[in-house]
Amino acid sequence: MIFRRHFYALAVLSAAALVAGAVPGHAETRTVRIAKQYGISYLPLTIMQEKKLLEAEGKKLGLDLSTEWVRFTGGPPMNEALISGNLDFASGGVGPLVTIWARTQNNIKVKGIAALNAMPLYLNTINPNVKTIKDFTEKDRIALPAVRVSIQAVVLQMAAEKVFGQGQEHKLDTLTVSLSHPDGLAQMMSGKSEITAHLTSAPYQYEELDDKRVHRVLNSYDVLGGPHTFNVVWANAKLYQGSPKLVQAFLAALGEAMKEIKADPHAAAELWVKADRSKLPVAEAEKIIRDPENQWTMTPLRTMAFADYMARVKMVPVKPASWKDMFIDAVHNLPGS
Repeated sequence: MIFRRHFYALAVLSAAALVAGAVPGHAETRTVRIAKQYGISYLPLTIMQEKKLLEAEGKKLGLDLSTEWVRFTGGPPMNEALISGNLDFASGGVGPLVTIWARTQNNIKVKGIAALNAMPLYLNTINPNVKTIKDFTEKDRIALPAVRVSIQAVVLQMAAEKVFGQGQEHKLDTLTVSLSHPDGLAQMMSGKSEITAHLTSAPYQYEELDDKRVHRVLNSYDVLGGPHTFNVVWANAKLYQGSPKLVQAFLAALGEAMKEIKADPHAAAELWVKADRSKLPVAEAEKIIRDPENQWTMTPLRTMAFADYMARVKMVPVKPASWKDMFIDAVHNLPGS
């Protein structure tokens, strides 16, 4: 795995950069590099981007900011970019956050900045013979963003452990294939690909279920025992300790985006469809935004369930004592878990 091969070398280089520090006098004028992935779950970041909310909040604090937005297909390559110094803020599933938090405790000390949402992940299939995960065979292939390490992969492992027993968490890993959400949807729906199932997120999971050939096999809320954080934003200590005003501006901008989503879901849907060049009708996007199972919140929910599992099966070398260990002090007042 590229991420693991280069992880420690990149961490050493980034730690050296952290020690060297920033040049005095230049901390308040900068281009902020922010990464996001595919899907409506990144709506708060899309609103921040389109309305330049970070730039506006920065001005209030005396910061002259510009933003550079980049898109990745999964958490691992994003973590590699963060470690190598090519990103300021990364965003993705809880799994990649737990991974990079645990593996950077002795160097760049990555922590979560805030949650972006709480949303379920669906495992859908086009194979009529698959009713539960027990029914998958070697003829099936399950698309997800990154095998073994994405939040979707971790959810599948947790589900496998529950169904097949302890020590069997990787039973379905050999059936998984790394594909972006759009590619996973397209290949499964074509009916001509090896992909017969897709563990994905909004809006793709809902789009798939609109087709009568598709049915849901798994809901991550059932695996985790209730609503859980899907996406989070994270950064390294050089940023959250060295640029506290920038982090303050980011949190204020994210908070404003959350308010706008709740105040006018229709406007938020219109903005997202246009910005993402989505073929999804605005009415369908608004329906997803308004769905009670999709929560727009900065509060981390059930992140410890992921961390507990990942530490127990040795996916990560250390387990946080509390969700607060994985997140910056500025959000410790939230009712997280």
